[in-house]
Amino acid sequence: MAATATTAEPTRAPISDYDTGLGGVNQVQNMLFKDMLWWSLGIVALTILCIRLIEISWSQLRLVSAMSRPAAFQTYWRKAQWSHMPWIKKHFTYAPIGAKRHNREIRFSSAFNIGTLPTRLQAVLLFGYLLSNFTYMLFLDYSQPDHWAILAELRGRSGTLAAVNLVPLMIFATRNNPLIRLLRISFDTYNLLHRWLGRMVVFESLVHTVAWLAVQLADGGWASVGYKLVHDRFIASGMVGTFAFIILVVISLSPIRHAFYETFLTTHIMLAFIILICVWVHCATSAIAGGLPQLPWVVAVVLLWMAERVYRVVLNAYRSWSRNGLADAVVEPMAGDCSRVTIHLPRYVDVQPGTHAYLRFADINPWECHPFSIAWVKHTPLNGGLLPTTEKRQLYTPAKGSGVSSLATSSSSPSTAPLTGFNASKQGHLLRTSVSFVIGAQTGFTRKLYDRANQYCNEYRSRSTTFKALFEGPYAGHHSLDSYGHAVLVAGATGITHQISYLRHLIEGYADGTVATRRITLVWVVRDYEALEWVRPWMDEVMRMPQRHEILQVRIFVTRPNQAFQAAQLGSSASRTVQLHSGRPNIPVLVRKEVAEQAGAMCVTVCGPGALADDVRAAVRDVLDEGTVVDFIEESFTW
Repeated sequence: MAATATTAEPTRAPISDYDTGLGGVNQVQNMLFKDMLWWSLGIVALTILCIRLIEISWSQLRLVSAMSRPAAFQTYWRKAQWSHMPWIKKHFTYAPIGAKRHNREIRFSSAFNIGTLPTRLQAVLLFGYLLSNFTYMLFLDYSQPDHWAILAELRGRSGTLAAVNLVPLMIFATRNNPLIRLLRISFDTYNLLHRWLGRMVVFESLVHTVAWLAVQLADGGWASVGYKLVHDRFIASGMVGTFAFIILVVISLSPIRHAFYETFLTTHIMLAFIILICVWVHCATSAIAGGLPQLPWVVAVVLLWMAERVYRVVLNAYRSWSRNGLADAVVEPMAGDCSRVTIHLPRYVDVQPGTHAYLRFADINPWECHPFSIAWVKHTPLNGGLLPTTEKRQLYTPAKGSGVSSLATSSSSPSTAPLTGFNASKQGHLLRTSVSFVIGAQTGFTRKLYDRANQYCNEYRSRSTTFKALFEGPYAGHHSLDSYGHAVLVAGATGITHQISYLRHLIEGYADGTVATRRITLVWVVRDYEALEWVRPWMDEVMRMPQRHEILQVRIFVTRPNQAFQAAQLGSSASRTVQLHSGRPNIPVLVRKEVAEQAGAMCVTVCGPGALADDVRAAVRDVLDEGTVVDFIEESFTW
């Protein structure tokens, strides 16, 4: 009889060994990939920090070298010292994914859009990080004969990666993210990273849940799943957190988010809180002594979230609260469905150019707060008292007269600007600050604010009304234009508020000899001529600043001119400082004209609708081939 050869089957563990705890989980590799993810983020941050330190040092050197020199002697700083930099800016740093569209929303209708597109640099960073997550998650031991063990390894890997990503996810979402000022990257960019990291965390959480569910069903069927969901806090908390994640990602889809933003924001915060608590309970109630290894990270995330929320409450109270209650906000309804808001804070606040703040009104949707660019800042003595020393600049006095012609013909009389900068900071304990905004009425909160103010003013024949408000900020302001010999400030509609703060600062610096700026061009695009009233008091004051006629040119483009515009255009035709134009500006021609007359290094900043910002970005990229130093800064609040 022939002998029969037999091959012994490998011993397999029971399925129940792979549906709970760390059974089948490769914890060594999990911790390795955790370190690799955090190190990759740290290396990127460190690289950006080094680049920023070089840029800051170079800007400071340029400022010190050029601030005492006229425009003709800033030629050295006009040309790029590193020949490769213009190419990098044009094709990588400033370039959108496609040809032009970046901040202009992709709309299918007036009520349906899918958001904006990242730049190429943002896309490369996002793609690399997301790809590394997929790679680490799928790097499993497929040689194992038992596929339940592979699923268990996948469960542990995906859960670990989701917990790892919770840390940067939470940091990127906070307004007081220290990386904003440290790396000089706008909150808008971190918000983009937050959205994509959130999607990655949800996907990894779903994989984690499905991998557990498949093993559990094979082990005991739906009866065992139902029993554990009811009697096992470890499983129940994980499942509730997963469902909360699913709801969160659904309401975060761009069309839903944009259509119901206020509802989305409130629901988003509530779901985030539920998820954090569920993940904490999930990690803490594991059968493993001391909880899952991911528990310390989750605790750190919860503490960071709570600390940031507490800090915001404290900041709101300090900025806005006094013995008289909340700060008074004077709201003036303006033409073009806009509200001019001035908040009188109870104490001194140092507000830098290019900053924004979040406003919350007690009588108008008090649970909502929204960001708005700070247009004007005025410091006045506390209780109407006098300052103990004589300052060079007097306190603000209202402009006499009105009309664009006054802007075009104002003489360089002694400045009556409010205390700013060093003079104000020296007397900060004796001053209080008033901060002004221009808020366009869109939908929701901004529309309700305008309608309420307009109704009151019509009823009582008043120019303004007063609400109680909370001021949270200021935020941002990390872009300094002091070292540029040439500044081009482009604004669309209410985006003028962002540019006016730079305008006053640079003109004051020119008069004091503390900035390198020798030429400022302000380009403002508005729909109606009446919109000029939004900023009339501040522009009148700018026109009275000493030596402003030596460096300032204002170009106002009105896209729907009327008879009042035509009369004002005649009055401004003889002015070298202010010129009125009908129609839309030719942005490429305008930027090329500024480059042809460039004084030193140039910076082009834009704040306005996405289409305008994309036009300016494209125009800047087109002139970079000439090898001149032209930097681009975009201020936006995408959501």
